Amino acid sequence: MLWPIFALLYLPLCFAAKKSPHEQLVDLAAAGNGLIKLDATSFNLLASSDRNWSAAVEFTAMDPKRRCAPCREFHPSYVAVAEAWTKVPKAERDSHFFATVDFDDAYTVFQNLGLSSAPVVYVYPATEGPRLPASGKTAAFKYDFSHGFEAGPLADQLSVHTPVPIPYTAPIDWARWGTMASLVPIITLIGRFISPALKNRWVWATGTILVSLVMTSGYMFTRIRGVPYTGPDGGWIAAGYQNQYGQEVQVVAMIYGLLAGSFLMLTVVTPHQLSPTRQRTQVYLWTAVNLIVFSILVSLFRVKNRGYPFKLFF
Repeated sequence: MLWPIFALLYLPLCFAAKKSPHEQLVDLAAAGNGLIKLDATSFNLLASSDRNWSAAVEFTAMDPKRRCAPCREFHPSYVAVAEAWTKVPKAERDSHFFATVDFDDAYTVFQNLGLSSAPVVYVYPATEGPRLPASGKTAAFKYDFSHGFEAGPLADQLSVHTPVPIPYTAPIDWARWGTMASLVPIITLIGRFISPALKNRWVWATGTILVSLVMTSGYMFTRIRGVPYTGPDGGWIAAGYQNQYGQEVQVVAMIYGLLAGSFLMLTVVTPHQLSPTRQRTQVYLWTAVNLIVFSILVSLFRVKNRGYPFKLFF
């Protein structure tokens, strides 16, 4: 006769022991140091249609057999942002969650969402309560990886969807600072030996001429457009006025340099030769160099701009 009474007394305890979905998520986040590892069941709990919380979910494939190098590269950044979120006050912390779903733990979730690649990050806004977006849109937001895999841009983008900004600060790069510190004595030692060269005007003149030749040959044009070094067929001359390959810049710069050098020898060096024979020889030599190199330049121009009717020797 006492069992019904005990059952009635135990019933309230059962209801008290069962936690709400939000409380379960809070416990899972605390156990994972800010990051909830989801399976198919817990994902449905986190992304339920009647949620008064928001969540950022990483879809990844960390198993080595999946060979997902981007997943392994991005995951530490996501973990760092999730750990940074644990530093905010509890009221805001418990209204947004960070979670991760591995393909091998919940492949049905990937199938239901139509995901065929990883990593992917979705942000699920609240669907009810005070965290409901002002626009009323509750569709998941997909993170744009054009910002890179670094934790800083990730925290900045996700902070738009969190109740307070994510307090992420990049860790001190001790390797970088150590490298910079070790370079100081090396640069000082090298500077002592090369300082005479840096004070020589001919060194600066040569450097200026080389930079000018490379720039006037189209170096910045190729850098801005990100053109390849050579063409798909191995050719290094790009057809048309608005196209150029990287190797073409080097060849044109060398030709411009030879032409400028031949003119310089004819106008500056040759007139000061005291020997008539040496002077006559240099006139013939540098004039021939000028004509031959200029002929090569015109021939390259004909290849680049098909239909150009003029030529010199070649």
